[in-house]
Amino acid sequence: MDTALITGASRGLGLALARELARRSWRLVIDARGADALEAARAELAALTDVVAIPGDVADTEHLHALVQAAGPRIDLLVNNASVLGPSPQPPLADYPLGTLEHVYRVNVLAPLALFQLALPALPAGACVLNVTSDAAVEPYEGWGGYGSSKAALEQLSRILGAEHPELRVLTVDPGDMRTQMHQEAFPGEDISDRPLPESSVPALLSLVHGDSPSGRYQASAVTPA
Repeated sequence: MDTALITGASRGLGLALARELARRSWRLVIDARGADALEAARAELAALTDVVAIPGDVADTEHLHALVQAAGPRIDLLVNNASVLGPSPQPPLADYPLGTLEHVYRVNVLAPLALFQLALPALPAGACVLNVTSDAAVEPYEGWGGYGSSKAALEQLSRILGAEHPELRVLTVDPGDMRTQMHQEAFPGEDISDRPLPESSVPALLSLVHGDSPSGRYQASAVTPA
């Protein structure tokens, strides 16, 4: 049975991906900061597969150790999906509180790298590392400097990890706009009901996970579902 470790899996894209992997009999290790929402996700997924849910913050090194220990000794898929937006509404960089920006980077950049470092001994040749990114990493949107620059840093880390570990597939995937809580926080007070649900991006993610696409950056909208 293949094992997937997915962060930020109590809602949104993380939960949508976990559901589809569960239907395919993957063993799952999932986390989220909200214990109640995570337990609800665990109970749902446990009806389909073996699942371990560990509440906690990916910025906490002890929590990352617990995730890797629960997933081991072999991790076939590592999904760094957990992230934080930062202040809502997002301030321009000239007014961005540096302490808050440091936290955004700790969660969106350093935590995925730390989890990769810890998980590396359990990642066999051919394993897939999927880091969720955003078009804000490559487009200079006003007001998105904090979140966007953190995702840009994550993408560069991913590219280097892919070069340094050719035995693995290190993928950064931009799922596109989605109707999620984080997206709503990015546009407070606006109606985002026209955005697609995160489930719409999952077929592309599954195609990448199960395929042989090399390390690199991918847009879900450009991936042909398997």
